[in-house]
This record gives sequence, structure tokens and C-alpha cells, in this order.
Amino acid sequence: MTAVIPIGSCAREAVSETKQPTRFHLSLNVGDLNRAIEFFRAFFGIEPAKCRADYAKFELNDPPLVLSLEPFKATPGGNLNHLGFRMPDSAALVEVQRRLELAGISTRREEGVECCYARQTKFWVHDPDGNLWEVYTLEEDLEHRGDGHIPTEAPKTSSSVPALAIWGHRLGEPFAKRLPILDGSVDQVALQGTFNERLLLEERQRRWREIRRILKSGGEVQMHLLTANQSTDDQVLRLPGPAAAVQYVPAEGELLAELTAAGFVDVGVTFRGQSACFTAGDCQLRETRIAAKAP
Repeated sequence: MTAVIPIGSCAREAVSETKQPTRFHLSLNVGDLNRAIEFFRAFFGIEPAKCRADYAKFELNDPPLVLSLEPFKATPGGNLNHLGFRMPDSAALVEVQRRLELAGISTRREEGVECCYARQTKFWVHDPDGNLWEVYTLEEDLEHRGDGHIPTEAPKTSSSVPALAIWGHRLGEPFAKRLPILDGSVDQVALQGTFNERLLLEERQRRWREIRRILKSGGEVQMHLLTANQSTDDQVLRLPGPAAAVQYVPAEGELLAELTAAGFVDVGVTFRGQSACFTAGDCQLRETRIAAKAP
């Protein structure tokens, strides 16, 4: 008789935790999905967390691994489909992407994409050897596979093409009276919670002027923050967890109007959470992404 020693417990319990750990995610191409499921069921000593006719997934707590199986014939390069990390929250996801972009490494962002029987926000990046990495957060499980797809080719690069000049700012970091950056020298400004700080209108307007000053013509400002469906007025916010640093949540329309008044163009919301992250009185606070361009 062969004893099966579990090397990880089913992660269904972990999905419901308020604070999820970072997990290593591995996706393998397999020639026979049923045989692969049987093998990993015995190997891990647990049942798959998801099992469909065209997809299977195992979730382990120890080691923290998400292993998915895709029924595709292996290419000459081997059975590897892609590698990745599932991040504990959107802030951690944004931080990894920010580091890559600041290093001049191109990434491909996907917001709220339906893929692999789940809704996810993610980005894709190829390493120098062409291996594909996926870094993502899980928003919810779905009963359908979705129409998201895996990029099949690495982006073409050229040593003659300069990396994008990106400047970033996060909630809680100082914002200099005059940024030590030349006029019109930045391709992109990435703001993470910058306007979730309680600021006087004059200070917000000053920051918009500085951001517009350093952006090239056609350069883009990208914001990721909490916005409200209506004015939060002077409410004192006491949000839990990492959101405790948030002091103020502007109404979405208020922020769009400020960008327009500051002279930005193509102002718009690129992502709005389907459900509220928090509530403050009658106000619903949602994760939001806003983009605008310098004229």
C-alpha cells in the first residue's frame, strides 16, 4: 500500500482570508488533462480547487503554490505555459509593475479580465529569455472560462529605442514644491493614492501644475486611488488595514473636473471597481484608475 503524504492543504480557506499571502503561480501545458489531474492529486494529496473539462487548478498552502493545468500539446520548447505570482492586493501588484516600468521594462496591463474561470487584474511581462510572467490579483471566481488569453509572443525590442521616462509618487511620500525634474521631460506620471491625502484646493492645484510641467506633450498621468460616488465633505475616515493611510476620498467627478481645469486632455476613468471597497456614511468608496494627457 502506498501512503500519500500531503505537501499542501487545499487553499479554499485561504481565499476567504482578509489578508492573503503572496503565492507562486505555475501553469503547465499537459497532453492529457485527466492523467495530469490524477498525477497531481496523488502528488499533492489534495483535490483540485477547480476542475473543468478544459482547465484544472491546485492550490497549496504549504508551499504557497497555485498550479494550473492547460490541455495543450507541448511545444518544442517544453511544457511550460507561463510563470507568475498572485499578489495579496492591488497595492502589491502596482508596486511590482512600477519597479519594472521604472527600469524601462515594458509590461501589458489587463484590468478586471475574465480568464481561467476567474476575474483578475494583472499584467504580463517577458523576461530576457522570452519566458512569460503573469502577476495578478484574484477578484472573484466565475462559472465560465472568460475570453482572456495568454500573450503568445514577446514584445520586440530594439536597443535604439529609449526606455520611457516615468516618475511615480505614492500616498505618504513628500511632494516637493518644485520637482527636481526638467520641464517636458517625462513620458508618464504614475500616482498611487496621491490625492487620497487631505489637501487644500490650492495644494492640489499646485501639484497638478507641477505634473503638467514635467510631462512631455502627449505624456500621460495615470492615477490609482479611492474615489467616492459623492462628496465625502469633512468626514473623518477610519478605514481598515493598508487603507488606514487614506485621509480623504474625492468624488470621482470632482477629480475629473480638476484635471480638466488644470489643462489636461483625454481625461477619463479607465477602471472603476464594480463594488465598493468601503463605505463612509452614504458614500461608496471604490478603487479607481483615471488617466489624462498633457496637451
